[in-house]
Amino acid sequence: MARPLRILLTLLVVALALLASASSAYADGWILPRPPRPCPSCDPIPPHEVPYLAVKYHHVEVTIEDQVAVTRIDQVFVNTSKWSLEGTYVFPLPEEAAISRFDMWVNGEPVAGELHERDEARRIYEDIVRQRLDPALLEYVGRDLFQASIFPIDPGDERRIEIEYVQPLPADGGLVRYVYPLSTERFSPEPLQSVSVNVTIDSDEPIRAVYSPSHPVSITREGENRAEVGWEAADVTPKTDFALYYTVSPENLGANLLSYRGEDGDGFFALLVAPSLAADTVEVVEKDVILVLDVSGSMEGEKIEQAKAALTYVLRHLNDGDRYNIVAFSSEVTTYAQTMQPAGTLRESERFVAGLRAVGNTDINAALLEAMALADEERPTIVIFLTDGLPTKGVIDSALMLNNVRQAAPESVRLFCFGVGDDVDTFLLDTLGRELRGVSAYVRPGQAVDEEVGTFYAKVSTPVLADVDLTVDGVSVSDIYPYPLPDVFAGQQMLVVGRYDGHGEATVELSGQVNTEERAFRYDTGFAQAGGDDFLPGLWATRKIGFLLNQIRLYGESKETVDQIVELSIRYGIITPYTSYLVEEPEAALSEAGRRGIAERELDAIQAAPAAATYGADAVGRAEAQAALEAADAPAPAPTAAGVDAGVAQVVTVGPKAFLLRDGTWYDTTFGFDHMTADDITLASDEFFALLGEYPEAGRYFALGERVVVVLGVKAYRSVAEPAVSAATAITPTPVPLPAPGGTGDQDLLDWVQRLLEELLGQ
Repeated sequence: MARPLRILLTLLVVALALLASASSAYADGWILPRPPRPCPSCDPIPPHEVPYLAVKYHHVEVTIEDQVAVTRIDQVFVNTSKWSLEGTYVFPLPEEAAISRFDMWVNGEPVAGELHERDEARRIYEDIVRQRLDPALLEYVGRDLFQASIFPIDPGDERRIEIEYVQPLPADGGLVRYVYPLSTERFSPEPLQSVSVNVTIDSDEPIRAVYSPSHPVSITREGENRAEVGWEAADVTPKTDFALYYTVSPENLGANLLSYRGEDGDGFFALLVAPSLAADTVEVVEKDVILVLDVSGSMEGEKIEQAKAALTYVLRHLNDGDRYNIVAFSSEVTTYAQTMQPAGTLRESERFVAGLRAVGNTDINAALLEAMALADEERPTIVIFLTDGLPTKGVIDSALMLNNVRQAAPESVRLFCFGVGDDVDTFLLDTLGRELRGVSAYVRPGQAVDEEVGTFYAKVSTPVLADVDLTVDGVSVSDIYPYPLPDVFAGQQMLVVGRYDGHGEATVELSGQVNTEERAFRYDTGFAQAGGDDFLPGLWATRKIGFLLNQIRLYGESKETVDQIVELSIRYGIITPYTSYLVEEPEAALSEAGRRGIAERELDAIQAAPAAATYGADAVGRAEAQAALEAADAPAPAPTAAGVDAGVAQVVTVGPKAFLLRDGTWYDTTFGFDHMTADDITLASDEFFALLGEYPEAGRYFALGERVVVVLGVKAYRSVAEPAVSAATAITPTPVPLPAPGGTGDQDLLDWVQRLLEELLGQ
């Protein structure tokens, strides 16, 4: 920077400091961040480079009583820079929220804050963006704003802020949403030492489903009308607002719809299905349970003892009206009883389990065929199959075993497979679980068999609706996951996602069997015409990709399946084994020809590579990872990367869109180099903010950085930063005289600053 211009900027900083301290209008209002000077001879820091204060911790406690939320926030800021810093505390408020308490003390005196509603808040946000040239703030344009002055904080010092606000939460057909703006912590220059959100829900009506699409929460239920939800982390920088949904309903089987329809007309929905928490309030389906236990020699020791404890747990938690049997297998198959036994006769069966010993080989085929022969075609039957190894006797070919079990299994069977350790055939277990409408799970080395099986059985011990089917009258639905739909169990919620065409009012029907009788539950709801819950496209894509990856792993690849994975991966920013190029060569993802080439290349590579092993630690890891995608409750997180300096591209998701970083610019993945062009628009210009007025949702897209290409409607826009003035082209400005002594004070000083600004901007 040329020396005369640097001197004038320094004078400008001094003038702003005088105004902030001398004028009551500035002292009680918004204070722009002031560039600190570490020494008299050093250059001042430009406003857009003033460092943010780091957040030491951020703790949130929320109580929701009858749809009124009280949010209490405890934050500690710390100055990690080498300068004394001050500025304005900014808190973007959720809609309809009202501040009820604000505490920050400096030198024993309370600090006051101000609340700005949406229109005024928008102007303030825009001013901040213009001052700091920080597009990250654009995400909050459109929200109310609470602000308070942060008085100078010396290096290493802290400020603690406590806020409380009250917010009504309207129920939409029994569905209640709560959102906390946690993503503001991205402005902290360092990770937070501790962050937590705890929510307590009390409701007059019974609470059915409790669900967060944004964070992996723990959920504790205390009866039908109370729930506690928690999330905490350490050494992190949160980048996503905390979102929580819960449903209330007097019905024993509640169902609530979430939907989203994008600008391109694509519709996505999620159905939250949750029966009563208390089994005694619903009609329980009587079931049969067949326990199939591997007692071969490899199970000797701790594994066999834990497996026996797991069987004993299941036997002791059968419901009245249930029946059971036990099949133990090694070189031979031993059945506890010739027929299914009533739940009350446990003394002899527990003695049978206690006497089991681990010895011999592994005849999986014979054991499963024996279990299928015991199953009653007229009663729902849960088969729990537990093994720690590969078949070593009888039929050992996986494909032949699958065919044998398919032919022998009645439609009433639900097969749940547990692989103990890593020496199990994931292809066999996963295919059996998938085709017989159960699931497969793996107990890895170091995990307790009895705990894993006990936890699983507690979830499926009380079925309330079997052979579930979903139909919708009013709109057309498709691509539904999970597929096929599982049974519904008391106290366990089910999340169903899919696509829809059309919009408006509709009737959703869940039908199935309750003790051999057909039952149907109908719910009147509505599918969004535009907008809605914008995490749904990413959630649906995550589950579909998981489904397709499992199809390839279990049944082989095809061009159609690989093409679908590639398209979904690019569109929604989900990294798969077939789309690692998203973080290696993003240019290929941004053209139709490039995507076709990638899909063809990946398919050729798959077909040329040797078949992957179906057992071992790697195979179990792949099985678990793909099962997690297929059963995801939230969109897959964006991958992390080493950063632009290392030449590694990044992928991020923002609402319903995904963006790729290429040559310093974030590209909307719906943008194509081969058929689209983007109009340049200067960041923080009047035209830029006019565009945000037309597309308010675009603020969070442009918040990614100074250069973003995004498709809005039928056009694409590229944000660009204002070109900087270099020293070579800078012109020495004409001096502006200081105001004469004896003037009117603040006004003269303000006029002088304005003339100085005009002179600077004119150069």
